[in-house]
Amino acid sequence: MYETYFANRLAELRTKKAVSAREMSLALGQNSSYINRIENRQAFPSMQAFFYICEYLEISPQDFFNTDVSNPAKINQILDQLKNLDDSQLDTVLAVTEGFRHSKPSDK
Repeated sequence: MYETYFANRLAELRTKKAVSAREMSLALGQNSSYINRIENRQAFPSMQAFFYICEYLEISPQDFFNTDVSNPAKINQILDQLKNLDDSQLDTVLAVTEGFRHSKPSDK
């Protein structure tokens, strides 16, 4: 059960980052099929390897398991940018995001 969830979530997040399983494996210092084996439920990473995976994906372990957020790396990038805005700019961003929320693509 957990292996399937983990494998699917890893594949989803890796795809969002637009990197191949081979590229990610090598970047983590593993053999070229490492991530592929995890995604195919043939292997399961150690806790240390899991932390390296999260670091590579630029997310926290909590983000990895939060399926309510489909692209946590981008959310984190947006949050980092928001920290530098003043109140007026934050009000503008809030208005824009509320507008997006009320006009979902399926509404068109």
